[in-house]
Amino acid sequence: MRYAYALTGALLLGGTAASLTLQRPAIAQQAQNEPGAITATAPRAGAPMSFADMVARLQPAVVNISTDQKVTLQQPTNPFAGTPFGDLFGQFGGGGRGGAPVTREAQSLGSGFIISPDGYIVTNNHVVAAGMRGAVVTSIRVTLPDRKEYVAKLIGRDTASDLALLKINAPGPLPFVRWGDSAHARVGDWVIAIGNPFGLGGTVTAGIISAVHRVTGQGANDRFIQTDASINQGNSGGPMFDMNGNVIGINSQIFSQSGGNIGIGFAIPAEEARPIIDTLMKGGTVKRGYLGVGIQPVTDDIAAALGLPKNSGEIIGRVEPNGPAAKAGLRAGDVVTKVNGTAVTPDNTLSYLIASVTPGSTARLDIIRDGKPTSANVTVATRPPEDQLAATSGSGDDFSADDDDDQSGQQQQAPSNAIGLTVQPLTAAIARQIGVDSTVQGVVISQVDPSSDAGQKLRRGDVVSAINGTPVRTAADLARGVQAAKAAGRPQVLLMVVRGRNPGAFIAVKIK
Repeated sequence: MRYAYALTGALLLGGTAASLTLQRPAIAQQAQNEPGAITATAPRAGAPMSFADMVARLQPAVVNISTDQKVTLQQPTNPFAGTPFGDLFGQFGGGGRGGAPVTREAQSLGSGFIISPDGYIVTNNHVVAAGMRGAVVTSIRVTLPDRKEYVAKLIGRDTASDLALLKINAPGPLPFVRWGDSAHARVGDWVIAIGNPFGLGGTVTAGIISAVHRVTGQGANDRFIQTDASINQGNSGGPMFDMNGNVIGINSQIFSQSGGNIGIGFAIPAEEARPIIDTLMKGGTVKRGYLGVGIQPVTDDIAAALGLPKNSGEIIGRVEPNGPAAKAGLRAGDVVTKVNGTAVTPDNTLSYLIASVTPGSTARLDIIRDGKPTSANVTVATRPPEDQLAATSGSGDDFSADDDDDQSGQQQQAPSNAIGLTVQPLTAAIARQIGVDSTVQGVVISQVDPSSDAGQKLRRGDVVSAINGTPVRTAADLARGVQAAKAAGRPQVLLMVVRGRNPGAFIAVKIK
């Protein structure tokens, strides 16, 4: 999905004060935006009457990028194979036997921009990557604004940041554009996006910066410039320019419920992209710091359960065995508030700050453990490839036991049902049935009060392994945790919950 900016006008507001009378005190007799009270003025600096001159200079450096792909598809098995009707159903392939893979051709489309006169081109990685499982990119083609087409070589790619660097051999020197300074971009600044939405070459859109440092949940490189300029399919990889004609962003994705532009687009900031592109141009590999933990933001509910300030820090949900965090003594339930003195906030996430640390160096983490501040020094490792990290996430299974199975006699009602849960011990047999790992310990939820807050967040078959950092092994343990939270004046408790094969997660539940 793509990034775009919608153009908004800027007017100077003025008003006229009413005259005083003997009967009334001095009050305004005219609305600030009364018709006739505002006169048209020349645009302020940075907002030209027309973008035409600037676009005429920039557009030759923006290119169309397309790929040719071959996709291998496994055909369904012919259910009539081996019968007199088998050969009548050729769509199953294989002469009626079915199941034979077939190869199809596919294409992708995007944008890019030239950054050097000898033909280096920046784009998004997803523009030049295989579009689906079983697909292989056979060629990458670059079309210049003069419609000349060249086969491009992939110099390097960085999946985590969704960036790629291409090179074409074309008679030069080619028109190119320079990087700008996105660090000083401000909300409200005007920007221009140029790209190829839906294959419509050389499309220009304009708008303003809607937000900076926008976090969208994309991982270690999760920091974007948000804009309202129109961006659609085909805009990916195209440049975002400031009013000086410098590249301050790379259009990367949009938020949309329909697949089309609704005025919420995101661009990779130049300050993040340029060092990565420079590394790829030198033939290097981008390396990022890695802590070896699963993390969650400290939401309002979690903050209330732990008695912490809002929007401060992130909580560690799991620690990878033998990883950097484990070796430094970090554990699940620790709240990391700073990395090398920089506060962990929704704008500066823990993943982002750790990724910026050079692998092999030491990072000081300020943490809150059991309500008390402490610190830890961690030797940061190198972040593994994104596909390897994704493979460790696992997937959960629903709890499907019948109410009348042989475990019903083991159910225990928590002495205090103040959070709406009925639980029972997690036995090996139940663990197999609900699909959790045999190493998981805790109590399994057998019933949830639908009228409780827990009823909106938890379900039968979830395993509660801890409450407010204290291990839970029986219903009594859970009840004691609830009572301790109530005695401390906290309106919620923080549960560590395991669902199927998914890693454990912290869930805050209100006390009834």
